Amino acid sequence: MMKVLIALSAVLCVVLAKDQPRKAIVFLQGNSGVSGNVTISQPSCTEPVFIEINVVGLTPGKHGFHIHEKGDLTDGCASTGGHYNPDKVSHGAPNDQVRHVGDLGNIAADENGIAKTSYSDTVVSLYGARSVLGRAIVIHAEVDDLGKTNHPDSLKTGNAGGRVACGVIGVLAPFDEPDQDCGSGQQGLMPATVTITISFLAVRLMVL
Repeated sequence: MMKVLIALSAVLCVVLAKDQPRKAIVFLQGNSGVSGNVTISQPSCTEPVFIEINVVGLTPGKHGFHIHEKGDLTDGCASTGGHYNPDKVSHGAPNDQVRHVGDLGNIAADENGIAKTSYSDTVVSLYGARSVLGRAIVIHAEVDDLGKTNHPDSLKTGNAGGRVACGVIGVLAPFDEPDQDCGSGQQGLMPATVTITISFLAVRLMVL
């Protein structure tokens, strides 16, 4: 009976892993005096992420703010690659239906060069194959045009200019559970094979 209980507990842990909260942190640094931090938290894989941003040393105004594909800082911000774009679609605004996963729009710095803001995003995730953990956040020198202008780079990068600060998205709240993707269109439902396994184990437990 004890073996059955242990097996049942293991299965339930795998199923419920996607409901464990996750939290990430980014330490931003650049060559022009820009620095700061970003935290990304997600209560479960079926809920939006919440992003909190605190940056100093920026020039006043708007700056492109994106998740880039690689957490590689060997050559500074230049080695972080392009925007994280697993769907291979055009650049857009955070609320656009078509956008890169990494398209987070702009942050606005005040007259003292401080940008402090927070918001939710339904596309970015800390879970599964599309998790942004280990990738990088990059702040750009110019405003992101959100793919709305005729500039040749508008639908690629938002024509946001150079990279003034960046940092790798690291784990803030450790987790040991297996990583899982949220089922498309099946959020909150157990996979059929897992349901069958649990049912089988439950019957065995009753028999024993």
